Amino acid sequence: MVTTPQSLNSVLSPGNLRRVHHIALNVKDMQASRHFYGTILGLHELTGDEVPATLVELVASGKVANFATPDGTILDLFWTPELTPPNPDPEQSFTRAYHLAFDIDPGLFEQAVAVVRENQITIAHGPVTRPTGRGVYFYDPDGFMIEIRCDPQS
Repeated sequence: MVTTPQSLNSVLSPGNLRRVHHIALNVKDMQASRHFYGTILGLHELTGDEVPATLVELVASGKVANFATPDGTILDLFWTPELTPPNPDPEQSFTRAYHLAFDIDPGLFEQAVAVVRENQITIAHGPVTRPTGRGVYFYDPDGFMIEIRCDPQS
């Protein structure tokens, strides 16, 4: 159903939605994805008492891994061993989500690009410089585009 201004009966008020609670990604190879997000990108993997009670069994069985971004947003990885994108070419967008962008201090941007290159991760686009800042785009092990970006240096 497409909503139009005339079809809206009730709406949430600005500020009702407080923050992004979590982002969930399906991944084919859990170990490769855990290495990518935890080791290469340096996100904190939740373990022990940090794991939400509702996910303890799934985490223990290796079906889910949880990471926290520095701002507290949780990234959930769900193991989907039969996962295949509709198009094996990662340049072809295959979902409505285009990419996941991580912000970095402008002084660390070049270091982040070097980490991507040193880990032999193919850079899809960039580094690019725009009025909104700098960015570099690359793919996670399942072909989902990741961006590391920074604001312009002042």
